[in-house]
Amino acid sequence: MRKEHPAMLAAKYTGERTITVEEQEPSELKPGEVRIAVAYVGICGTDLHVFHGDMDARVTMPATIGHEMSGTILELGSGVEGWAVGDAVTVMPLDWDGTCPACLAGNQHICQNLDFIGIDTPGALQETWNVPASTLVRLPQEISLRDAALVEPVAVAVHDVRRSELAPGDKAVVIGAGPIGVLIATVATAFGADVVIAEIDPNRRAAAAEMGLQTVDPSSVDQVAWVEDWTGGAGADVVFEVSGSAAAVLGATSLAKVRGTLVVVAIHSQPRPIDLHRLFWRELRILGARVYERPDFERAVQLVAEGAIPAGRLITSVVPLTEVASAFEVLEAGQAMKLLVEVAS
Repeated sequence: MRKEHPAMLAAKYTGERTITVEEQEPSELKPGEVRIAVAYVGICGTDLHVFHGDMDARVTMPATIGHEMSGTILELGSGVEGWAVGDAVTVMPLDWDGTCPACLAGNQHICQNLDFIGIDTPGALQETWNVPASTLVRLPQEISLRDAALVEPVAVAVHDVRRSELAPGDKAVVIGAGPIGVLIATVATAFGADVVIAEIDPNRRAAAAEMGLQTVDPSSVDQVAWVEDWTGGAGADVVFEVSGSAAAVLGATSLAKVRGTLVVVAIHSQPRPIDLHRLFWRELRILGARVYERPDFERAVQLVAEGAIPAGRLITSVVPLTEVASAFEVLEAGQAMKLLVEVAS
């Protein structure tokens, strides 16, 4: 017999710059799924792209989005083992097919037919959320549900840093001090690297500096000369391009050492010019870094639990679900580092 649940609130994207909150009936819990009572949801740059209408060809409207979250298990579907009602969890929002060439090669996280839950299928901006049990990540007691909403973006940063093969003592330049750039710098520092963030926006630069991160303003100094001086003439071991700027991509190769690494983190919607002569001359390598794998999530949980991630400084404000539209407007205006939506009533 189907368990009855009361109507719940959910945020719905219905078209460019339009998000409404309305009641809906909870969806039926399928075998292998769990129902989560959602506590907090973070709003990220991808969500903002949806809000702007840039992903209308991908989302199915009305769309409930959101994938950075925390909550507790409310109900178990048939066949689910190893979990209990009341367990605190977050979700690794990737559902792969397991049959495509990427999956068969062990790269399930970038499945060629990947379902990114919260974009391609309904997300966490609703009071209860059904997800495959395979996507659950356990949260230890020492992490508050508020701070746990940061685990997903921290996992992004962990994946970026792991992909770069950054080693303790290496020098890294992070181009861009948005939320992911700051998290990459924080994670790289936790991994033992010496890090500087290049950022032209004074407010973002100040916010990063308040977290104890070293910053430089590339609009006021010769960035190449500054990095060469900082590295004793060698250049950076790793350069992370997180800004999405065409100028940043073009200049990034000039900051890397011989056989250094450039990691492209930002999503570039169109082809960018790049200095291939510098790439050839210094035998550089360029890597893409997309989403995360299970070990990245587990390391992210550990970093948040240890306090290595300054959650209190990263979370600018928390708004109730009924005011979710205002959160998008604040983020759009560049007035926040990380905004959370409190879903639990």
